[in-house]
Amino acid sequence: MQMRELEIAGVYLLTPKRFSDDRGWFTESYNQRTLANAQIDWRFVQDNHSYSKYAGTIRGFHFQTPPHAQEKLVRCVRGSILDIAVDVRAGSPTFAKWVAAELSANNGDQLFIPVGFAHAFVTLEPDTEVIYKVTDFYAPECDGGIRWDDPTIAFPWSLPPGAPHLSVKDTKLPFLNDMQTAFQFSAAIDF
Repeated sequence: MQMRELEIAGVYLLTPKRFSDDRGWFTESYNQRTLANAQIDWRFVQDNHSYSKYAGTIRGFHFQTPPHAQEKLVRCVRGSILDIAVDVRAGSPTFAKWVAAELSANNGDQLFIPVGFAHAFVTLEPDTEVIYKVTDFYAPECDGGIRWDDPTIAFPWSLPPGAPHLSVKDTKLPFLNDMQTAFQFSAAIDF
């Protein structure tokens, strides 16, 4: 498995090795021992799976606050997405900055999003499915988010006609400047 840190410390793009032949391919999408050998100790407790019918479906920006904050390992198993992580840690030199990666069933890439980051994705084609692992169980009392069109984040969405497709919940999320973040920046990131 190849792993590289993106422009914001703690966000990683993982590319699992694929073994191909005339039948198709096989990959280990997650191997705790392989990551432990790289001094990474992510403990996942729940898998989530989403299906989006339309291209231009946006899910996010979401996070879960302490004491049930979540790290996420995201992959697209059908179709393709642009996956986005936004630093929402108070005091961070990259506060409100974002990184993005295209994840698809074809490329097999995965994005690791640490605690203190809001997460969103937009589907790039219809009938897209996303699976992601999280390090803490869903806790509705800790559920949080930021509006997809937040002017401080200013993510440059490239949407098809008729998009975005949003949940009612996501249309009612606050702007970043209207909320107080529950995350604090620490120069040392613990895995």
